[in-house]
Amino acid sequence: MSRLTRAETQQRNRAGVLSAARAEFAARGYREATVDGIAERAGLTRGAVYSNFPGKRALYFAVLADDAERAPEPPPAPARTPGEALGAYARATMARLPVATGAPPSGLDLAPEVLDDDRVRRPFAQLLKLQAILLGLALEGLAPASRGRAQRRVRVAEAALTTLQGASVLAQTSPGFVEPFHIVATCEHLGGLDLHDRWQPLYADYVAPPRPADEPWPAAGGEESAPLDAVHGEPVDLRADGVVAVLGLHRLAAIEDAVRAAPPGAQVTAVLVSGAPGELMPLARLMLAEFRRCLCAAFPRRAWPGLRIVYDESGALAAAAGVDAVSDATESAVRVVSGRITARAEGYGACLATARAAAASTASAAGGGRGGSVV
Repeated sequence: MSRLTRAETQQRNRAGVLSAARAEFAARGYREATVDGIAERAGLTRGAVYSNFPGKRALYFAVLADDAERAPEPPPAPARTPGEALGAYARATMARLPVATGAPPSGLDLAPEVLDDDRVRRPFAQLLKLQAILLGLALEGLAPASRGRAQRRVRVAEAALTTLQGASVLAQTSPGFVEPFHIVATCEHLGGLDLHDRWQPLYADYVAPPRPADEPWPAAGGEESAPLDAVHGEPVDLRADGVVAVLGLHRLAAIEDAVRAAPPGAQVTAVLVSGAPGELMPLARLMLAEFRRCLCAAFPRRAWPGLRIVYDESGALAAAAGVDAVSDATESAVRVVSGRITARAEGYGACLATARAAAASTASAAGGGRGGSVV
């Protein structure tokens, strides 16, 4: 029998650690589980566990993320009204809460001690913001357009997620209080609310325009190297014209600026990075996988948001976009045209600046070049 390569050995050890961690958490719960217990179950040393995962919490997120990503996909949802879709979304969510007998742990009912750390709470909050943006865009995809543009529904989505998060907390702290059917009915009624929602970035007038550029786009490789979209589950063509935003897990809400300001038809891709990818990327994978499952159960594909989301745990895509050092506070964006970077911006407001410039450029080109330079 041929010897395993170093990479194959590391992959096998990692799989063994995950399997052992799954058994340890199932048997003892997050609080009582130990890295030593996981190492013993895996037949490895404590050091071997830490060489694959930075700690117990990272292992917990990784186990839940793997389980969520491997869960069967619900059948496609029929066309619905926003209220019906929110009700279906709530039913799919409630099925994962402890109010259901034997329900496994999920991103909605993570143990309080897991979230009792600002290093996790802030990314968790921003991932919820990202879920609200995606859910709001899906609701807009169902709602009839007014004057050519659907009304923003992100506030309604935030209200629904707040209701579901509150139900999750009460299901853990006050057993028997949460009535799933009432939660579903509440979310259905939220779909009919008009919260006078408007997209109005307060800093829009103070954002500097992006810098013009003319550089090759190194991430524009072939289909075999295309990353998978966390929402649609399909390869993302990074060569497509549009805006690519590199966002740390503290800046995820900024992606809405790119979605709203980008020209119609332009692809908007969020590349998620982190200063602690070993621990926080599994959390992102978990929350987006569970969101995708609920989206499948509630919305027809035609209403799914066009935003693409990819994970960049190694930082390779960020480096291709010119971001060599990433952190959870990273916000950088580039405009891609015909496989080249034509504009770039960094820092607070980079998504808005780049998308707004892309829209102005598209409008200028459509008008025969009148009205300003093209970037």
